[in-house]
Amino acid sequence: MNPRYVEDPFIGRRRATREVRVGDVGIGGTHPLRVQSMTNTDTRDVRATVDQIEQLADVGCEIVRLTVPSIRDAEVLPDIRSELARRLVGVPLVADIHFTPNAAMLAAEHVEKVRINPGNYIDKKKFEVREFSDLEYEAEIAKVAERFRPLVLRCKERGVAMRIGTNHGSLSDRIMNRFGDTPLGMVESALEFLDVCEAESYYDVVFSMKASNTQVAIQAYRLLAQRLDARSTPPGGTYPFHVGITEAGDAEDGRIKSAIGIGALLEDGIGDTIRVSLTEHPVREVPVAEALAQRAMSRWREDEARAPIDLGASFTSDPYDHLRRQTRGIDLVGLTIGGDAPVRVELDFGVVRAADVAGFAEARAKELSKLGDLVCESVRIALDPARDDVVAATGTLRASGLDQPVAVSLAGVDIESIDTLPEVDGLGRWILPVDSKTSDAALAHAASLARNAGSALEWSLQADLDALASLVERTLTASKSAGAQDVLFSCESDRANHAARILAAQLTASGAPATPIVLRHTAEGSSDLDRQTLAAAIDLGAPLCDGIGDIVSLTGLAPAGRAVDLAYRVLQGARLRTTRTEFISCPSCGRTLFDLEEVTARIKARTEHLKGVKIAIMGCIVNGPGEMADADFGYVGSGPGKITLYVGKDVVVRSIDEAQATDRLVELIQDAGRWLDPA
Repeated sequence: MNPRYVEDPFIGRRRATREVRVGDVGIGGTHPLRVQSMTNTDTRDVRATVDQIEQLADVGCEIVRLTVPSIRDAEVLPDIRSELARRLVGVPLVADIHFTPNAAMLAAEHVEKVRINPGNYIDKKKFEVREFSDLEYEAEIAKVAERFRPLVLRCKERGVAMRIGTNHGSLSDRIMNRFGDTPLGMVESALEFLDVCEAESYYDVVFSMKASNTQVAIQAYRLLAQRLDARSTPPGGTYPFHVGITEAGDAEDGRIKSAIGIGALLEDGIGDTIRVSLTEHPVREVPVAEALAQRAMSRWREDEARAPIDLGASFTSDPYDHLRRQTRGIDLVGLTIGGDAPVRVELDFGVVRAADVAGFAEARAKELSKLGDLVCESVRIALDPARDDVVAATGTLRASGLDQPVAVSLAGVDIESIDTLPEVDGLGRWILPVDSKTSDAALAHAASLARNAGSALEWSLQADLDALASLVERTLTASKSAGAQDVLFSCESDRANHAARILAAQLTASGAPATPIVLRHTAEGSSDLDRQTLAAAIDLGAPLCDGIGDIVSLTGLAPAGRAVDLAYRVLQGARLRTTRTEFISCPSCGRTLFDLEEVTARIKARTEHLKGVKIAIMGCIVNGPGEMADADFGYVGSGPGKITLYVGKDVVVRSIDEAQATDRLVELIQDAGRWLDPA
C-alpha cells in the first residue's frame, strides 16, 4: 500500500499545519479556510486597482493578490497601499511574481506576502530538450538557490509570507527534462525552493500545485502532502496549502472544474486557503469559494470526533495517479456497465405512482429530447411490486420514448413480504435498499428474488461510514449464497466521496474488487443553482478522479435535461468523457493583454458546437503554452492587441492583430479537419 498522504482517507479530517501570518490574517493552524482572489486591473492604474481591491474586500475576500510583472509595477505599490489606508481597507496584499526577481525584492517591502513561481523565477522556459548530468543538474539547482536566497532573507527580515506556487503549465525545461510534465515534476520544482527557505530557517511558506487538469492538480497536492510529511517537520508543524484549479474557465463549467478539484482536496482535509479562478470579474469568484469553504469546514467539524477507519485495503492502487478501477462488464439489456465501457449517465426519477407514470414519462422524454448528443443512458424509478404493476409501468416508460434500460428501486418496500419479482421487458436491474438493521435472512431473500427474476442486482447501502464495511461484507455473502452473479453496489450517504472510497476498499478486501459501483447524488434542498452544481460536482467528481464509479445517477434536479447535462459536465470536468468543446481559459489578471471575458465569449460563440475539441484562451505567455499542453488549439496574448495562435504546442501564427485572430483560429480548426458547421 502506498504511503498515505492524509491520516485517514476515509474520514474528512483536516490536515494539521503550522500557522502562517499574512498581515493580520492567519492561514493554517486553527484558522478557518481563507478565501482569496486576484485583481484583473493594470497594477499601475492605481485608482482602478484600489477600486477593485475594495470591491473584493466588500464581498468577503480576505486576501487579495495583484500581479507585479515589472519594477515599475512594484514601484506603485506604496501608492496603492496609501490609498487603501485612506479608504480604511485593511485587506492583506500578495504580489504575484513571474520572471522578475528584482520586482519581487522591491514588492516585499510593501506587501504581506509574495507569490513566486518556481518554474520561472530563475529558470527560463524555452521548450528545449536537454539531458543534464547529475553534476550539471546540481549546478543548476545551486544557481537557482543563489538567485532565490536574497528574497528569502528579505521576507524573513520583514515578516513577509511567501507562496511557492507551482503551475503545471510553467515547469522549467530543467524540471521537464528530468521529471516530465507530471505531478512529480511539480512537487520537485517546489521542494528545490523550500530547501533554500529551510536552510535560512524561514518557514512562513504556503504551497500551491495548480493545474487546469483536475486529476493532475489533485495528484500533485497529494504527493506534496506526502513528501512534506516525510521531511523533518519545521517548528510549528508542516506547511499550509493554497488550493485551486487554474484556467478553469467561466460559467457553469468553470465552477464545476473548480469544485471537482478544490472540493476533492478539501474532502481529504487538504487546504487552508482557496481561490476559485474564473474567467469572470474577480468579485464573482468569492461566493463560489465561500460556498466550498463553508461546506468543507462544516464537515471537518462534524468529522473531527469520528473514530479512524482501517479496512486493510486502499480505495485506489495509486493515489498519485489516475487509475480507473478495473471492473467486470455487466450487460443491462444492451447497456454495458463497467469493464471497458465509459462511465454511464443515469437519471433518477425517484418515487412515482404507477398511475402517474404515463404523463410523467412523456414530460421527461420531451425534456431529454432537447439534449441532442447528450444521451440519458439509464433511468431509475422507485416502485412497489406489491402495489404497483411494474411490468405495466416499465412498458409505459418505454412507450413514452424512454427506451433506456430501466432500474427499479424497491425503496420503502418490506423485502421479506415479496414472494417473487416479475420478469420485466427492458428492466436492467433491481435496486435493493438495505441498511445495518436489515437481517441476514432478508438479505438472502432479496438476493434470491433478484436471481430468480433473471435481472442484475444493485445493493443500495444506507449506513454510517463506520458501519458501511460490515454491510458490504454481509451483502456480498448474501449475493454469493444466492448465486447472484450480476451485482453492483451504491451508497446513499451524505458523505458520498468517503462512502465510495470505503465501498471500493471493502470490495477489494472482501475479494470482489471487480464489482461495479454506482455513484449517486441527490440535490440538496437549496434553491441556489450554484450550490446545487458545486455539491453535485464534488459528490460525483471527487470519486471519479479517484477512479471510482461506473455509472453516475442524479436525482432531485429539475428539469430532467439539466440533470443529464450536469452529469456530462462533471464527467468532462473529471477528464473522463468529452461531450462538448472544452475551453481552458485563464482568469483575468493585470498581465492579460486583451479583454479575456469578451474574447472568451466571442470564441465560444464560434466554436462551442465542436464536440471533443480543446481550445485554450490565455491572456499572456506566463502559463499559456504549458497549460495548453493537451489543448488542440491555443489563442495567447503576445502583446497589446496581438495574438499568437497554436496548434498543439506549436506556434503557427505569430503576433496577428486581435481583430483577425478569431477568424484565423477558425481557419486553423478547419485546416486540421476538426471543423463542423453548427446545426
